[in-house]
Amino acid sequence: MTAIAPVTTCATTACAFNNGGCTAFAVTVGSKPVCQTLAVLDARAGLAEANGQVGACQCIECVHNKDLMCTAESVSFGAEGAPCLSYEVA
Repeated sequence: MTAIAPVTTCATTACAFNNGGCTAFAVTVGSKPVCQTLAVLDARAGLAEANGQVGACQCIECVHNKDLMCTAESVSFGAEGAPCLSYEVA
C-alpha cells in the first residue's frame, strides 16, 4: 500500500476544514492543482485534530501522482484558492 500524504500546512484560513491545520479526513486535489475539498463557510468542521491527508489527486501530470494517489512526503496548500504548493510537473 502507498503511504498517504499528510497535509502539513494550509494557508486557506477561510476554509471550514482549516482549524489550526487541515481537519478534513481526506482532501481531493483536482485536475487543476487546487484543493477541491475547500469549503468556505461560517463554520468549522472535520476532525477534532488537524490530521488531514490527500485521499486522491486528479493532477495526472504531477510528479507525485501514481495511480491518482499522491506520493509526496507531505502536501501544503496556499492561501487564495487553496493551490497545491507541492505540485510539480513530471
